[in-house]
Amino acid sequence: MTGLTLALSKGRILEESLPLLERIGLAPAGDIDRLLRVPSQNPDVSLLIIRPTDVPPYVEYGAADIGIVGKDILMEHGGTGLYEPLDIDIAKCRLSVAVVKGHTPPRNRRLRIATKYPEIARRHYAAKGQQVEIIKLYGSMELAPLVGLADQIVDLVATGNTLRANGLVEIEKICDVSSRLVVNKASMKMKHAALRQLLDAFASAGATLNA
Repeated sequence: MTGLTLALSKGRILEESLPLLERIGLAPAGDIDRLLRVPSQNPDVSLLIIRPTDVPPYVEYGAADIGIVGKDILMEHGGTGLYEPLDIDIAKCRLSVAVVKGHTPPRNRRLRIATKYPEIARRHYAAKGQQVEIIKLYGSMELAPLVGLADQIVDLVATGNTLRANGLVEIEKICDVSSRLVVNKASMKMKHAALRQLLDAFASAGATLNA
């Protein structure tokens, strides 16, 4: 295996991927809390610790050969320049629509939807024939319907505890979400043997092949 760079999503995905990386000999060999580029236990593989939304462009444009990122990010990004060969089956959750319990939809205007995923939300409502107003937010999604900014939110849900604590309820699941392994298309040709070995290692450790 020669000269591969693996981009890892910060946060929950990174935490849940560490045991998997340990099993295949790619555990970080440096301080992942402070460093953005870290060697792994394999001298031929280096790790990039970056924001989840940055993983697709880093891999698509060749700054990393391979990456681990949530399916939600791939759906929002588009991912047309990437191969998505494996489901890592970690950081599992769902992308859902939620409202304040007892909320009545407005009759004199379009629904306002608050979300970090404007493209996913737009496609979802368009598929149902609904014209809505999308409001892009970067956090505290549950607050938007509580203060009248939005009628509904589209967001990730794991346990649902945060929704319930804020008086919101799920009314529709858009899709299930887990973390995926993505590969740069040029790297797959130029570094095929090394990447095939790495993909086989992930598969042997429990990742599943995507259809």
